[in-house]
Amino acid sequence: MIYIGSDHRGFHDKRLIVAYLKRLRYPVVDVGSHTLDPDDDYPQVAREVVRMVQKLPQRHVGILLCGSGIGASVAANKFRGIRAGLVTSEKMARAARNDDNTNILIMPADYLHFSEEKRIIKTWLKTPFSKLTRHKRRIQQINDIEKQW
Repeated sequence: MIYIGSDHRGFHDKRLIVAYLKRLRYPVVDVGSHTLDPDDDYPQVAREVVRMVQKLPQRHVGILLCGSGIGASVAANKFRGIRAGLVTSEKMARAARNDDNTNILIMPADYLHFSEEKRIIKTWLKTPFSKLTRHKRRIQQINDIEKQW
C-alpha cells in the first residue's frame, strides 16, 4: 500500500499523483490534506503517512510533498523505523531505494513539475533494495542509533 500526504504547497501535485498511481493500478490512500488550506502544517501530514507505514513497514511505503521537501523530511525522519529520502531526480530515487532502502519518498512540490514527479515515483517504486553488505550494515547502524534514543 502507498500512503500519500501533502501540505497546501503540495496539494495540487498530490491529487495528480494519486490519480497517476491509480491509473498504474497501485493501491494508494490519500491521508491528507484533503482540502487546500494555506494554514495547514506539514508535520501533521507527515505523522499520518508515517503512522500508516509503520503499521506494516515490510509492505507499506509513503510519499510526502511539501514546498521544499525539507520540512516533511525532517518531520518524517523523527520516527523510529522511517527512512525518508528527499528526492529531486530519478538518479536520486534509484539510490534512495537501492542503497538506503527508503520507505518514504519526499518530493519538493515547489521545485518539481508533475512530469518529473511521475518519473521519480516510478523509479522509486520499481527499484529494489540491493541488499549489499555495506548497505545493510549502514542501515543497521541507523537502527542502532534509533535504539539509543
